[in-house]
Amino acid sequence: VQLQASGGGLVQPGGSLRLSCAASGFNLDHYAIGWFRQVPGKEREGVGCISNSDSNTYYADSVKGRFTISRDHGRNTVYLQMSGLKPEDTATYYCNADRPISPRYNYWGQGTLVTVSS
Repeated sequence: VQLQASGGGLVQPGGSLRLSCAASGFNLDHYAIGWFRQVPGKEREGVGCISNSDSNTYYADSVKGRFTISRDHGRNTVYLQMSGLKPEDTATYYCNADRPISPRYNYWGQGTLVTVSS
């Protein structure tokens, strides 16, 4: 069982980047997926999430209108599309998979670093 985040890198302000959260060993369709980010010395903060039913997405005010979360059921992957990136979006991004019904499971992917700089 593994959850892997990838796609980070260096991007200029105003640019775009797409992060991937891929699962192996379990089906992401049964999980709500959250994206979080963390800067050294600060607490991890929620960026957004998508419900297990795909009927709802939620975003932090700081990224609303710029970030979009979506699923690719065939690839068992969830994406975080980021556009209009700002230097303050620089952080290590993590994905989390949470199964909302019994049996409850929760998995974290390793972080992927996003650096927004000119």
